[in-house]
Amino acid sequence: MDKQTILLSDCCRFHLGDEPDAWQAWFNDSDWEEVTLPHDWSVAHPFSRDYSSGTGYLIGGIGWYRIHIIPSAAWQGKRISITFDGIYKNSRVWCNSYYLGERPNGYISFTYDITDAFRFDTENIISVYVDHREISDSRWFTGSGITRKVTLNIEENVHPVPNGIFFTTPEVSEEMATFHVDNELVNTGTETVQLQVTNYLLSQTGNTVTKACASITLAKGETKTLHTTGSIDSPILWSPKNPYLYTLKTTICILNKASSEEYVASTISVGIRTFSFTPDKGFFLNNRPLKLKGVCVHHDAGCLGAAVLAPVWQRRLTKLKVMGCNAIRMSHNPHMPELYDLCDSMGFLVIDEAFDEWEGPKNKWSTGHNVYPPKHQGYYVDFPAWHERDLVDMIRRDRNHPCVLLWSIGNEIDYPNDPYCHPSFETMTGNNDANKPAQERQYNPYRPNAERLAVLSKHLCDIVKSTDTSHPVTLAAAFPELSSTLGFIDPLDVVGYNYKEHLYAESHAQFPDKPFLGSENGHTLNAWKAVTDNNYISGQFLWTGIDYLGEAHGWPIHGSGAGLLTLAGFEKSSYYRRQSFWATEPMVHLTTTLADEDCGEFTSVSESWNYPLGAKVLVKCYTNLSKIELFLNDKSLGIWEKSKDNDCICLQLSYEPGKLRATGIMEDSTCIAPSHTLYTTSCACQMDFHIWETSKPKSFYQIEVTLQDSNGYRVYNDNTMLYVSVENGNLLGLENGNLADITEYSATYRSAYRGQLLIYVTALDDTEPVSVHVSGEGIQSKTIELPLP
Repeated sequence: MDKQTILLSDCCRFHLGDEPDAWQAWFNDSDWEEVTLPHDWSVAHPFSRDYSSGTGYLIGGIGWYRIHIIPSAAWQGKRISITFDGIYKNSRVWCNSYYLGERPNGYISFTYDITDAFRFDTENIISVYVDHREISDSRWFTGSGITRKVTLNIEENVHPVPNGIFFTTPEVSEEMATFHVDNELVNTGTETVQLQVTNYLLSQTGNTVTKACASITLAKGETKTLHTTGSIDSPILWSPKNPYLYTLKTTICILNKASSEEYVASTISVGIRTFSFTPDKGFFLNNRPLKLKGVCVHHDAGCLGAAVLAPVWQRRLTKLKVMGCNAIRMSHNPHMPELYDLCDSMGFLVIDEAFDEWEGPKNKWSTGHNVYPPKHQGYYVDFPAWHERDLVDMIRRDRNHPCVLLWSIGNEIDYPNDPYCHPSFETMTGNNDANKPAQERQYNPYRPNAERLAVLSKHLCDIVKSTDTSHPVTLAAAFPELSSTLGFIDPLDVVGYNYKEHLYAESHAQFPDKPFLGSENGHTLNAWKAVTDNNYISGQFLWTGIDYLGEAHGWPIHGSGAGLLTLAGFEKSSYYRRQSFWATEPMVHLTTTLADEDCGEFTSVSESWNYPLGAKVLVKCYTNLSKIELFLNDKSLGIWEKSKDNDCICLQLSYEPGKLRATGIMEDSTCIAPSHTLYTTSCACQMDFHIWETSKPKSFYQIEVTLQDSNGYRVYNDNTMLYVSVENGNLLGLENGNLADITEYSATYRSAYRGQLLIYVTALDDTEPVSVHVSGEGIQSKTIELPLP
């Protein structure tokens, strides 16, 4: 039979707290909470300053899950395994009372073979213990529980090992490409078998483009890797502009069986592309230069916590794509597999990152950012025993994705005095050390010596190279002023610098054979010019693309506002500023504020045109055009030019109500000129719904609610409390993006923020349409019926 992968989402019960006997199959869980996987128990409970600011003031603890699986007679004689894409953290798993193993890392995917423990005479119980009592174990929100999907795998006794298929394209041109497929196969049957393996490369229409075949003999219990090679004429090359995906279908035919049949053992998406990082000319994709316009992202989605569904990321990535973004850095851990699938299909290049700390514990802020004393919980206690397995498993899971460019072995491991230091620097200050006490910046001989980092860097690079030589290795360096002199970056293929644009020229001269990129960068125009003005810098990755929970500066703020999108995935004014730097499509966007300060890069602005009559208003127009024409109440205020040294067109006006419009001036008069208008609004009295259309699951809905005045214009300063009810569906959460709003996420009400609210809903089934009702004081109530999935 062909391999089956079954999603285990609706057959799970959960209990918060320890139940020492819950691993036993006979344990009675009938009074436990029924939950849908993935599941994050942290966001189901109120915010409290009793918890850690670093992880978003949300609860941890011990939790138990019990997954109930009804057997099928068709599975008898097959190999059965279960895959967890991520359990945060310290998981232990049993099948029908048989212990399978543990995994401390909460971000890594893993698989257990449960064939021998599986029963066909009764339901099967998968018991999962999760220990997240250490809630100061991270510098950002982690979530708690089975936070990523779980699947049951049914396959023949001869099959690929988990993540055992490896597709590479060693030679690529527009005329022809060669490909290699490594098939790592295991025979779990009772006899020696002779088999033929065929790797089919299919087009998006399902037609076979080419195939590669080979034969092999596998003894009972034996694992071997079979190498096949093929070629394809005139391949469609994968790129951000044209993210074309082929399907690699692997079939197996047992030759020494009388009734041998070919069965599908694996089906994955692959892309054909070639890329390189060069020391002097930067990054090339398919032999063409390309600047990486990247953002860093963490893994949560506000009210959903870490239990994020793929459509949430699809909506976010769509907006980032429009902004001009073409690259994502997975900070600072492996993310959910569906995010890589989306990057493949939507055209984003990826830095895949393994660790935020190695042997040495970083400071974890629990009572506010840089509020001493810190705590020192975290992955470092597991690094000695688990780092190799975790790193290899990340690489094997993600290596077939055409989006993945680089393996990052760490983030800011060399951050000064956190904990590593060195006698060559009497004092050191990092990029995030505001209000750090002077004594914490000084050299302390009792701290770990930073020379150790070079040893670990080489060790991790060697692990990567022994697993995969088709992708270069990088890391994100925080203090290369010291670490680069100690051999820390020597084994790297590509060097990433965090916030060190001022060192680019010096380091390029010092390490002429090393390619460089900005692995984490601020939002200044000069930081981007450091990329565009220097061919040898491959790109930058902004911190961050999206706001995230945790790394909070202090109660009631429970997240970081560093993003271009809010936690609700709504565009900030800074989004349009960045769009004016990165996007190729002509754009114009107006923002305003009272003219109480100079026109600095990060003056707080909004899309409001409501001010006291005659007030002096600062207008900032973001555009990628050289000229715009400005109109106030349809009267031209003249043509304004954008200086190459400024991030916007900046001017002051005396306020009068009505409408302010900016229209771009196109060099090609046949093109449609972009335009943006701000309106004076009255009080909000109605609302508009927008259902965000996404791919599977179709039963998941994202509804954008916008509060409007009587003319249908968005009221930017409205924060009306909105109440939401759902019929024939489940309300998963409400998110407004306000990081100071500590309304518990389980509530069915939440205030709008800047006139907007996001509603997450799932359907109960596909027979009755879901109805969503929203009301608020002074707002006309509205009900929307969602389309059937």
